[in-house]
Amino acid sequence: MDLFDDLPEPTQTSGSAPSSIHEEETRTKRRRGDQEEQQEEIKRVCREGLPVLKGYVAARRGEREEMQDAHVLLPDMSCCLSSLPGHVSHISYFAVFDGHGGARASQYAAEHLHLNLAKRFPSGDNENEDKLIKKCLLDAFRQTDEDFLKKASSQKPSWKDGSTATCLLVVDDMVYVANLGDSRAVMCRTETAEDGQKKSLTLALSKEHNPTIYEERMRIQRSGGTVRDGRVLGVLEVSRSIGDGQYKRCGVISTPDIRRCQLTANDSFIILACDGLFKVFSADETVKFVLGVLQEDSVEPKASLTDQEVRFEAACQQLASEAVRRGCADNVTVILVSIDH
Repeated sequence: MDLFDDLPEPTQTSGSAPSSIHEEETRTKRRRGDQEEQQEEIKRVCREGLPVLKGYVAARRGEREEMQDAHVLLPDMSCCLSSLPGHVSHISYFAVFDGHGGARASQYAAEHLHLNLAKRFPSGDNENEDKLIKKCLLDAFRQTDEDFLKKASSQKPSWKDGSTATCLLVVDDMVYVANLGDSRAVMCRTETAEDGQKKSLTLALSKEHNPTIYEERMRIQRSGGTVRDGRVLGVLEVSRSIGDGQYKRCGVISTPDIRRCQLTANDSFIILACDGLFKVFSADETVKFVLGVLQEDSVEPKASLTDQEVRFEAACQQLASEAVRRGCADNVTVILVSIDH
């Protein structure tokens, strides 16, 4: 329902008709302006009860000659939208892309996926908003892949780049994670045990796509492809991606898995990262590592940053550096999203 459906039209204080068309237009504009101000005020009040998200990023080239990862941090995505849906107060978007065969697919996805998402984002008030948002994500991935493949095939020689994608879209307090490939998203949630002790849980927010998974392998084989040594045609490590035009005929698709959950007061942070991190860290280890840094006693203050922001920034940077120290030769990109209630 529109917030202003039930508001009566302002009445004239005088019984006489407007003296000119210009006066009527002026009054109409004033009424419209008042309504817009009221709507912004209602949204502002709604926002006060919502979690505030802030993103931190750390990227390491590792032993690779080129940095093929890309990322996007949009704690406020409204700048990309013509307008927010009626009752929505805030939209955030964070994404990490792990390129292979070059950096062009990951860079293209970082530049265009959220714009394709913004173009299709549902407007107004919809009873089936959840389905519309999921469809919007599916369509945005498909369009981004199609557009990149057109661009790649028009080059001489044609580009062979591909990229994973893990995108976090937060609509007010509802989290949507859409992912392709083996980059991952995990969340830290605190729960109280029966003995009163608090414990931290690691929640998987994404699903890996590689050719060794039964459903993925079956799709590839039905499309005429083969899986050798855990790779598509013995070469490609992932079974879903943006780009990789030469493998699309072999069952490699750009349809993401989409997972949804509602944020609670017990949620502390979300980690998005490429497989460079998870080659040397388990999901539980990443959460414990971040918690360890956040709980350190001493914090070196930084200008314009709060103590909490300094801790999250340090946790993000140290996590990426530790992955390299543990021997990861791949590119490592970590996005750490703090959830402040």
